Amino acid sequence: MPDSAKPRPTQAEAEAAVRTLIEWAGDDPAREGLLETPGRVARAYRELFAGYETDPRAYLQRTFEEVGGYDELVLMRDIPVVSFCEHHMLPFIGRAHVGYLPSNRVVGISKLARVVHGFARRLQIQEKLTAEIAEAIQDILRPKGVGVVIVSEHSCMTMRGVNTPGTKLTTSHLLGDIRDDPRTRQEFFDLVKGVA
Repeated sequence: MPDSAKPRPTQAEAEAAVRTLIEWAGDDPAREGLLETPGRVARAYRELFAGYETDPRAYLQRTFEEVGGYDELVLMRDIPVVSFCEHHMLPFIGRAHVGYLPSNRVVGISKLARVVHGFARRLQIQEKLTAEIAEAIQDILRPKGVGVVIVSEHSCMTMRGVNTPGTKLTTSHLLGDIRDDPRTRQEFFDLVKGVA
C-alpha cells in the first residue's frame, strides 16, 4: 500500500497526468472528444482502485456462532474479479472461488465477495491476490481450512506482448485441512468445478 505519510495527488494533478499520456500517445487533449477524458479517467481510477480505501479483513470481523452443528465446506463460486496488473496497469478479469471449513463460526456470505473485491481493487498480481484472500480468511475466522481459486484473463497478455486472447491463468492457495486432507481437498476442487 502507498505511504500514508505522503499526500495523495490531487484530482487536478491526476487529470494533468492523463493529459500528458494523451499527448504522449499522439493525440490532442484539447480536442473536443478528449476534453472531458482526463476527469473521467481520474474518476474511473478512483473507483477501480477503491481497494486502497478499505481494509478487506474488516469485513470478516462480524461472525455467527449459531450454525446448528454445520461443519462442512462453505464455498462461494464465481465471484467476479476485476483487478489491474501491477506491471502494466492493464486489467485482469475473471472469477474467484472461495471456500472454508468452519470450526465454530461462519461469516455472512456477502462478506466473502467483499473481501475478494477489497483486495482485487488494487494494483496486483494474481498469485498475491489469491494468497491475500485465503490468508485473511484464515487469520480472522480461524477455520479448519481455506481454499481460494482464481481463474482470469490478463489484458497484459491478451492485448499486447504475446497477444494470446482467450488464455487464462489459474491460481490456488490452500490452507489447513483443505490442503492437507486429501478427501477435503478433492471435495473442495469438485465443488469449485461444480461436480459435487
